[in-house]
Amino acid sequence: MKYDILTFGRSSIDVYAKDIGAEFVDINEFTASIGGSPVNIAVGAQRLGLKTAVLTAVGPDPVGDFIIHTLNKEGVSTDYIPTIDGTTSTAVICGIIPPDKFPLVFYRDNAPDKKINNDHVDQIDFKKFKSFLMTGTSLAVEPSRGASFYAAQQAKKQNLPVFLDIDFRAISWDDVRSFGITLKEFLPYCDVVMGTEEELLAMNVESSSEIKIKNSSITSPEIQGDLQKSIQQVLDLGVKLLLVKTGPKGVDAYFSDGTKETIPGFPVQVVNVLGAGDAFAAGFVYGYTKGWDTYKSARLANACGAWLVTKQGCCTDAPNNKQIMDFIKHKGGF
Repeated sequence: MKYDILTFGRSSIDVYAKDIGAEFVDINEFTASIGGSPVNIAVGAQRLGLKTAVLTAVGPDPVGDFIIHTLNKEGVSTDYIPTIDGTTSTAVICGIIPPDKFPLVFYRDNAPDKKINNDHVDQIDFKKFKSFLMTGTSLAVEPSRGASFYAAQQAKKQNLPVFLDIDFRAISWDDVRSFGITLKEFLPYCDVVMGTEEELLAMNVESSSEIKIKNSSITSPEIQGDLQKSIQQVLDLGVKLLLVKTGPKGVDAYFSDGTKETIPGFPVQVVNVLGAGDAFAAGFVYGYTKGWDTYKSARLANACGAWLVTKQGCCTDAPNNKQIMDFIKHKGGF
């Protein structure tokens, strides 16, 4: 079988508060979903109509079984997901307090996806894929860091476009300064890079004190810095297209020839921002794979992100193709 995309990175069971608006200490009920950026992106793209597969790993436990079972139900290939003995599948607990408080607690001390190595990458026939997507958390530790570089090298040998979702989580890095160093080493392998303004600014932090995280909202750090400097660094390292997500305003697309295009978003009422960036990536990959231009692909990506922030969960609430096309039509079209 030929697949449209292989995604690589972390996976988890995400436990979301059902009591929307409740402070974390007052939550009474939770609901479970699969999560992790590459998982969310694969499911989102699969629902839109692509054929997707994930390279991640699980532990020999019921949570791992849950992740595999749910991916199989979604039609996402799990052929490249090893079970790694001695590890425990990841869990994330999420609070939902709109519009801007989304506390997260990660349980990743013994995460199996951190143990992905070159041997796991060697199990993949990259000739079966049309594109490859990396998520930045896999660059944080060895051996998954080395496996990430190796996988990107194998993808480039087959002339596959390589996407990078920066996916910066400060808690994943023992020293946040190493994030920028590692990212800059990886960027020459990348064709399309997606990230928020804060994720780009994180490339040049010199101390953890420069990263402010309020209300345990790990995915939304506050970082000061020279954004244009970070943007130029990415482009100077050979990236063809940089997509800088700007929330409800949409996305700014920076091209290697120095041009810029702003693609507007879709105003909606926010319930939960968690997973919106992954929905964005799924939408953009879909358009890119179908040969759409950057504007139309990013407009679809913005729509997928907007759709998801009106929902409670992540990929379990991702739209199918008809749903998102109807959404776009009713919101003014492409």
